[in-house]
Amino acid sequence: NYLCRYRLAGALADTRGQRREVARALRRVREWATATRRGDIAEVPGIPDDSPVWPLVTSTADNCLGQECPSYGECHLVEARRQAQEADLVVVNHHLLCADFALKEDGFGDLLPACDAYVVDEAHQLPEVAGNFFGTSLTTRQVLELVRDTRVEYAREAGDTPELAVQLDRLEKTARDLRLVFGTEPRRGAWRELEGDPTVVQALDELAERFGRLDAILEPLQGRGKGLEQCLVRARKQQAALQAVRDPAGGERDVRWFETYVQSLRLSSTPLDIAAVFSAQMARHPAAWVFTSATLAVGDDFRHFIGRLGLTGAHTRRWDSPFDFGHQALWFAPRGLPAPSHPDYLPRIMQLALPILEASRGRAFFLFTSHRALTQAAAWLEGRTRLRVLVQGRSSKAELLASFVRLGNAVLLGTASFWEGVDVRGAALSVVLIDKLPFASPGDPVLQARLEALQKQGGNPFMDYQVPQAAIALKQGAGRLIRDSSDHGLLVTFDPRMLRRGYGQKFLDAMPPFARTRDLDEALAFCAALPGGDGGEEAVARELAEADEQQQGDDVEAQPTGRT
Repeated sequence: NYLCRYRLAGALADTRGQRREVARALRRVREWATATRRGDIAEVPGIPDDSPVWPLVTSTADNCLGQECPSYGECHLVEARRQAQEADLVVVNHHLLCADFALKEDGFGDLLPACDAYVVDEAHQLPEVAGNFFGTSLTTRQVLELVRDTRVEYAREAGDTPELAVQLDRLEKTARDLRLVFGTEPRRGAWRELEGDPTVVQALDELAERFGRLDAILEPLQGRGKGLEQCLVRARKQQAALQAVRDPAGGERDVRWFETYVQSLRLSSTPLDIAAVFSAQMARHPAAWVFTSATLAVGDDFRHFIGRLGLTGAHTRRWDSPFDFGHQALWFAPRGLPAPSHPDYLPRIMQLALPILEASRGRAFFLFTSHRALTQAAAWLEGRTRLRVLVQGRSSKAELLASFVRLGNAVLLGTASFWEGVDVRGAALSVVLIDKLPFASPGDPVLQARLEALQKQGGNPFMDYQVPQAAIALKQGAGRLIRDSSDHGLLVTFDPRMLRRGYGQKFLDAMPPFARTRDLDEALAFCAALPGGDGGEEAVARELAEADEQQQGDDVEAQPTGRT
């Protein structure tokens, strides 16, 4: 989350093979770095959250040099930690909380000060975060970053060891070849799908061998510089992670799985049940623990959340919302739609959504349960509306939200990260549309393992786990609509299963008490009467002019010097 000045200098010094967009983003980061006080990368405009430039200019627990770093005296992260140690109240995300627990458990120090009380907001997310965090994983991207960083440190500290460069080339090739062994299509699967595949076994054996040879070259170079020493530590950690994923210590208590992306591969081992792990962490940190969220309970029942975190003896309480949902909002569930599995489902819901978006003059979040559906919906809207359509992934989340509010009549298409933790008050957000009930992917290997474990225990995996999880997620998405006592808006859920299937009542019980309709004309009339939304065309024109000006500036910056 913070700029690393040491890694920025290395990225600027080693530009071999950088793509044009990475070089352009790197120049923006360099300019911002001269002015920033906090070093928070969320301050940088025009660079998406998933840009490949961020691993080049930020550090992780693996590659941070700590007090040995030449830039330690001006480190933004060190300053943030100092402020946290001196503060009476510290606000962090779930990942940092889990990271602090892990560091203290391993004896490596701490990130956060000792606390008298932990107040965990949006606590329904914590079981998933903790499950991923306290597992083990290795990605080919980590391996390639290790290769890149070792090359940089080799040039700085050990230019007289040519066999190191040769071994780095071999490790890089092995990592890239390993990704190809898992196929070309992005997918997520259980480890058991691959255990008997001799090609996969051979590729993993070769990667382990390459780590061993790199270790043998780096070990005698200790003392040349902190950078190379840290690369050796990272190589050993990655080799250990590879071994842990292939042969986990937890046995059947761990779920082993893999995930392929366009250019990388992740191998993971995740605890099947986080309850014992997290309750043990709470015992190591005696304090008052308060878990809050608008979606901890399904109806009035907290058992699902309590069971996932192992909160024995917990006191629970639920308060109704202070908002008058019956008067402030209308919930529209259309008639006559096919099942979500039908090939015409997405075109049908888009045909229904467009007149609603036009009637509301934009000002809408359209939330999807998959990136594929989001991409198809964005393509469908092109040329069919004059409303400005903002699409997740084309800019950072912060930029998309800022543009959405500034425009005043935009339509924002988003997936998981926009279903919760987003607070847009007033007329700028007056409609929320949700494409499907947010069931987790049935092909997810971690979910499959948890459902199998529940079934072995005599439970009903679908009703005891999948439905409560989806009901919580749906309530979170719907919760984006009414954020203040003066807000008004329309909620649209297209999925007909909520009213056709027996389990649909669980979703209805979990939702706020909106007024309801199944009549499109009533929904359109409600949209037309929503307050605000004036001056939208002027806002669109202003935003487009700003975008054109920015693009022209980027094009001029990209021109080569001299004649062509």
